[in-house]
Amino acid sequence: MKRWTAGIATVLTAVTPALTASPATPALTASPAPRLTADVNRDGLLTRADDAGKHSWTDGRGAIFLPNLDDDQHRCTVDPADLDAPGRAVDDKLAACNDSADDRINGPRDAADLAPLTIDAQLNLSNQATGSIAISSAGKARIFANGRPVTTLTADQLRHGVRLQLEGRDIVRDPARWDGRITVTLSVTDHGRTGTDNVRMRVAPLMLQNDLQPAQTVLAAQPNKGQGWWGGTPPYQDGAPGEWQPFAKTLRKATISAGARLQFVKGTPEGWKDMWLQDTFEPATASMPAVGGPHTMRILIRSGNVWDLPSADTPRPAGRLLYRDLRGPDIGIVQELGNTASPGLDDLLNMGGNIESLPPYDGYPHGRIVYGSGERHPDRGFIKMVTSQGYQPPVVIDTSWLMVGHADETTHVVRADNARGWTLAVADPRLAARLLRDVQHHVDRQLLADNEAAARHIDDQLKVLLKATGLRADELVRLPVLFDRAPGFGLLKAMTPDLVNGLSLTDREIALPDPHGPRLNGRDVFRQAADQALSGIRVHWVEDFFWAHLGGGEVHCATNALRDTSGATPWWSGTSATGTSPR
Repeated sequence: MKRWTAGIATVLTAVTPALTASPATPALTASPAPRLTADVNRDGLLTRADDAGKHSWTDGRGAIFLPNLDDDQHRCTVDPADLDAPGRAVDDKLAACNDSADDRINGPRDAADLAPLTIDAQLNLSNQATGSIAISSAGKARIFANGRPVTTLTADQLRHGVRLQLEGRDIVRDPARWDGRITVTLSVTDHGRTGTDNVRMRVAPLMLQNDLQPAQTVLAAQPNKGQGWWGGTPPYQDGAPGEWQPFAKTLRKATISAGARLQFVKGTPEGWKDMWLQDTFEPATASMPAVGGPHTMRILIRSGNVWDLPSADTPRPAGRLLYRDLRGPDIGIVQELGNTASPGLDDLLNMGGNIESLPPYDGYPHGRIVYGSGERHPDRGFIKMVTSQGYQPPVVIDTSWLMVGHADETTHVVRADNARGWTLAVADPRLAARLLRDVQHHVDRQLLADNEAAARHIDDQLKVLLKATGLRADELVRLPVLFDRAPGFGLLKAMTPDLVNGLSLTDREIALPDPHGPRLNGRDVFRQAADQALSGIRVHWVEDFFWAHLGGGEVHCATNALRDTSGATPWWSGTSATGTSPR
């Protein structure tokens, strides 16, 4: 009996310290095991289904966050005195103001732009436990808890669990410097032992819209009456831009018919004649998964123009209007501007009119970017930002033979009754010359030679585009456009209003410049040819001769459109999206 009692006493003595330890300071037999969850399976929810594969990121699986570059509470303002200021200090200041630039969540709308994460409750931690949240690629994102930025966590937070929100602060600009991926690491330390968990995430890429998507808002310039012109844009002929009222009236009629909203934008006080809305920016979107469908933010890519002015190399002042008139809830602006102006006429290729997109087709579920380059080329940093998003690989065509040098001068996507649902409308100088000869039998030989030269350049472009898309030559829609040489440069430009350079309003309605072509039996033969070639698409004729054409552009150049992208395939998915499109 004594031996049994002594044995029990020995066992009790051995286990007493563990049984009598304070609940606040439990003895640990292993390191803490924190659990960090993000929307890895992209269903908008945070569940155990998100555990698998969370430490890596692939096209098929991995959490996503938005670049939070909009201004949900209209906090950012633009000083009118800054609009025409020389130098780039103003531009850097404008770009630095957005929702990711402050240390708060700017209301419920801003909260929806942040990616959710959770930390599971860890009930066995002591009061001495501490936690930390770290993000690789510092400066590209940050974490909020309870509406405030957080890098450390208390024992109480860790025991109860924490809901987190991740805010993106930039886009991919150069994959060699940052490919858009981050790692969020949670570390928990208690009694000298540390446990970790991490989640790999990627910022949403910028995705260009395409011309088959219906325009929701059409943007166009409105002159500031009685104010002068700040130099720096290409030389205008006398009388241009002018006759805004006929342009505005016909454009308004077209947009109303298509169910779009028309918004006019006034220029800078000194530079109102820079009325090229298409050339000022290229619209894009950034999206992440959410319950009910993708959550989408518009991101407007400012043109990469930097002008060589006597006072200082200055980013194109019209680009500053984006911050004044368009930045706001669910609309952000990004810019990638060179430190100096591009040489010679190269800067013309930094404009939005030189950045177009092809709709989805076999092998390219999100379509492709098209831009012009050649002997003249866009700024390398600017075009790298546009083309390095990862999901719309570029097609490059030679546009350096054109005076303005834009991709939108020679081709335009239109719907078609073929396997892919679309084709290309193409400027056809040979067709234009033939129609001209039908009306007037004696045509200037130099004009014919110039148009044959333009046709050969367009043939070269089409070789690239047909190979890239799989389209056949007999599927193309050919529209008559006459070209001539730009005085003093020798480069080619549209002599007649360029019928390709129009604005798609829906896949079945398009606004084209009135060609003012040769007339036969009282009818404009260019207009007649366009109506016939675009069978099944309603053409709205817009009067842009003095407002845009004489300045080297057309309806497309003088407008822009924010389109409904809600039917697009999400960039992370192979299935159709049903989410809402931003306005």
